[in-house]
Formats: sequence, structure tokens, C-alpha cells
Amino acid sequence: MKPPLTIREAYTEASSFLAAQGVADSAACTDLLLQHLLGWSRTELLLRWQEPWPLELADRWRQLIERKAAGEPVQYITGEQEFFGLPFAVNSAVLIPRPETELLVEAILHEGSRLFPQGAPLLADVGTGSGAIPVTIARARPQWRVYSSDISAAALEMARSNAQRNAVAARVTWLEGDLLEPYIERRLPVDILVSNPPYIPAGDVPALQPEVRLYEPHTALIGGPDGLDLYRRMIAQLPLLPEMPALVGFEVGIRQAEDVAAMLRGIAEWTEIRFVPDLAGIDRHVLAILKKR
Repeated sequence: MKPPLTIREAYTEASSFLAAQGVADSAACTDLLLQHLLGWSRTELLLRWQEPWPLELADRWRQLIERKAAGEPVQYITGEQEFFGLPFAVNSAVLIPRPETELLVEAILHEGSRLFPQGAPLLADVGTGSGAIPVTIARARPQWRVYSSDISAAALEMARSNAQRNAVAARVTWLEGDLLEPYIERRLPVDILVSNPPYIPAGDVPALQPEVRLYEPHTALIGGPDGLDLYRRMIAQLPLLPEMPALVGFEVGIRQAEDVAAMLRGIAEWTEIRFVPDLAGIDRHVLAILKKR
């Protein structure tokens, strides 16, 4: 790429270069990288399109574009991803929060409020990653008691930082451990369980997009030979809690919803089990509801 003359020219050249390298959504990626480099909002960027390009940023700009051309996710380059309208720091230790997971949070907030209209239910989030799920729920339902766990100390460090950033550090309790073990050991009376565990079958990894396959943590992606290992283990642990949660919500992979529902039916007489589709119409979330006496 030749040195650009204006902000707009830098955008146009970089976007064209990324498109030629086969980068999907090259225009959107370039937009985000430019905002990150300049420290501007998108509105400010558009208003200042014709300003001269700051030559002192040329090397950094080239490095950012080369990282993107090599396949690195924009979110890891900028260190940030928005979720539910909130900013979350991300790095290669955690999975990048996806838009479809926002639908799981919406469902948990709705059903949890319906089941506990006056109370302060204890919500357990398993596999926190960046902390997107528990931080969002703690912001939306300050009266709920929110716990969140992960087996990864690095993920918990990132999640704590995001809780601080979004002003809910005092409202989330963090636990380190494998799946439900921290809750079982502490005899915590879990009312609501939510989890977005690894669910990609190991054999599907070679077909994943390079951005995902080469950069995102495999421990947060792969769920065993059929993608269901973590669900089997968590669902087997549910009866070891002091009592069965009133609401369980799982995010699942393609064609996994019925298998996960069958596992849940095998351990309790749920009042209702239903699926929540994503924007593509795929059954992406499984909700199991148990109305208490």
C-alpha cells in the first residue's frame, strides 16, 4: 500500500487491500481498525474523512492491516467487542462474544423475572470467558445474586476486569473450577443456571473459518467428538446441587438442541423445555423450566 493522503484514502486503500486478500467484511473491518487507531467514534471518523492522514501513524496502521490480512479477528486486534450494548475487553484467552448469545441472555432475563418476580434468585453462569453473560445480567438485574465460574484463571481475570469496567464488580462472585463443581462444593442453592459451553465437534475444527480455527481458544470451542461432552457432564452434575434449578439455559450448536433436551428430560420432570432460535432460524438455545411448589 502506498502512503495515503487523507483519512478517507487510507480507509479506501486498506479496505481494497483486505478484500483482495479474501477478508470477509473488509469494509467493516477497516472501519473498526481505523476507529481504534485514531481513537475516534464512527461519527467523528465520517466528519473528518478529508483530513490529512497523520504520517506518524503509518507504521502502526500497516501493522494492523497486516494482522487482519493474516486472519486475526478484528476483536483481538482492537482488544474489544460490544455485547448487549456494553463494551467488553477480549484477548486470545477468551472466546469472542457472539450476537446469538445475546438472545440467550434475553431469554434468561425474561424467564427469570417471570419465575422470580419479587425475589433475588441466585444465578450461576458456567464458563464465563470474557464475562459477557454474567456482567450483562448483573447490570440488567441488580437484585439478582450473580455467580460466575470458569476453569481458566486467565478467563476469570478478563471477566473480573470487564465487571469492573461495566460497574458491576461488587455484584458478581467469581469462582474457579470445572463446570458445576464450585457450586456443588459450596452447596450453593442455584435458582438459575446459564451456560454457553464449548459445543463444536472435534471433527468439524478443520472446516472452521481460519479466524476461529487459528486464533480463538480451542478449549472454549471444542466439546468432544460430537460436541456434547460438556452438556453430558453438567447435566449429570445438576442433581448434586442442593436442589434442581428452576431455570436452566444452554446455548447449543447446530442440530444439538433435541439431544440436549433429551439429556435434561432424563434427570428431572421439567414443567417445560423449549428452544429459542437464532436470527437464522436455528434452534440455538435450550431452556428448561421447573416451577417450584
